[in-house]
Amino acid sequence: MNTFTYTKENEESFQIQLKKYPNSDSMMLPALWLVQEQIGWVSPEAMIFVANKLKKAPIEVHSFASFYTMFNLKPIGTYHIELCKTLSCMMMGSRDLKKFMKDTIGIEPGQTSEDGKFHFSEVECMGACGGAPMFSLNGAYHENQSVESLEKLLKECK
Repeated sequence: MNTFTYTKENEESFQIQLKKYPNSDSMMLPALWLVQEQIGWVSPEAMIFVANKLKKAPIEVHSFASFYTMFNLKPIGTYHIELCKTLSCMMMGSRDLKKFMKDTIGIEPGQTSEDGKFHFSEVECMGACGGAPMFSLNGAYHENQSVESLEKLLKECK
């Protein structure tokens, strides 16, 4: 028995988006985004739910979700920090931000803090090279960052 289902609001959103994307392959991304927005990750149960809704095999949904790095295939922390690791950000100090995360919170990219509050990822270019170094916190961009500004933001999260 599948234990995942969309909330009423997400089911309504799914139905609206389904009209925009009549091909079930095109609807896969929006359907998985709704899952991740709802529970913070894409669980195996949610993949089966999406497969049933789109009349796909569960392995097709898994293949899709595992291909895209923006989908979390396991639970992550309450606060997801995605640090840009490309050249502009690296030259402007992203290495210092990465070291700060390890030294103060004790996590490396791909890890979640012991208290479950923070998950840290390194990602490819986020398109904010003019504001390097940058990271996103739960999807909100923060440009021109320093160790001091990151420390202040993390204290606000605690």
